Amino acid sequence: MKKIKLGILISGRGSNMQALIKSCNEQGFPAEVACVITNNSNAAGLKAAEQVKIPSFVVNDKPLDADRIHEILIQHKVDLVCLAGFMRILKADFLSKWDNKVINVHPSLLPSFKGLNAQEQALKAGVKITGCTVHYVTPEVDAGAIITQTAVPILPNDDVNSLSERILVEEHKCYREAVKMIAEEQN
Repeated sequence: MKKIKLGILISGRGSNMQALIKSCNEQGFPAEVACVITNNSNAAGLKAAEQVKIPSFVVNDKPLDADRIHEILIQHKVDLVCLAGFMRILKADFLSKWDNKVINVHPSLLPSFKGLNAQEQALKAGVKITGCTVHYVTPEVDAGAIITQTAVPILPNDDVNSLSERILVEEHKCYREAVKMIAEEQN
């Protein structure tokens, strides 16, 4: 089985990136991390990627240098772009070059609670169940086709932090499963 090559875009600590790297190191997992790109030279995830010898790059943030991101992805023969806490919106012209090849993990059961602070939105709405969604990225934020979802109950004493931590655990599993599904479809 040919492994698909992942390009992971991060802005912060890179916990989903690290979970994907761990999955890619498992025997038989159908993907490998080709490169990591960040818009934040102080991103903790950058150090984590460099420690495991993954080619890592910092691109200009304001304005976001999408052309450079595209060049790096092409240079590393990336098959699938994984947004892992990448806190910038990718424009339509970039996404058209990577049509159905960019995925994201979002901390809610889309289409509910799109955008920032999804966990806080869920708590304020009083819902009893939220979760995470891996979806294809389109120009409309958090509106692309859903690949997989996992439900997470909201507990009576939850606050944004406790809920976020429990969702993050499921994000790591959900993202892994989505990448595996896509890789297997391509083989």
